[in-house]
Amino acid sequence: MTEKIETIILGGGCFWCIETVFKRVLGVRKVTSGYSGGESLNPTYQEVCSGRTGHAEVVKVEYNPSTLPLEKILGVFFHAHDPTSLNRQGPDTKEQYRSIILWTKLEQKEIIEKFIEKVKRNFKKPIVTEVGKLEKFYPAEEYHQNYFAKNPEKAYCTLVITPKVEKLKNQGILS
Repeated sequence: MTEKIETIILGGGCFWCIETVFKRVLGVRKVTSGYSGGESLNPTYQEVCSGRTGHAEVVKVEYNPSTLPLEKILGVFFHAHDPTSLNRQGPDTKEQYRSIILWTKLEQKEIIEKFIEKVKRNFKKPIVTEVGKLEKFYPAEEYHQNYFAKNPEKAYCTLVITPKVEKLKNQGILS
């Protein structure tokens, strides 16, 4: 019997952070950093950073919905970033750092909309997370994949990613 695997695309700031978080979520099968939500074809990191592609830094999360419901993934995602911050997460500012969820199945869209409606009262400001259908996902360059695992001593990792992961562990979001 083959396992049913689904995909959801999430962007909430630098993909290194979101990738690191979701690699620690039990039940996630694979996480790939990349670009989505823009117009240009096959964008590079430099092009996305220029702000001219319209793409966001995102991660493709592959999971089995029978063991890891999408609501749980969304719960982690909404704890791992600020969904009320427009084009910004912490020190990262520009459109490529926007909060975005791109669904791959119509059923996911309904779950996402219900989830946001349910949690919006938990935030003082309006949720600005962009929700849309995935058109195309472009994997990021190899040096971006597993960035935190390969570079735990880099300043961004120690100053931004490690505190985020520790905070989520302390809140019981991650084990």
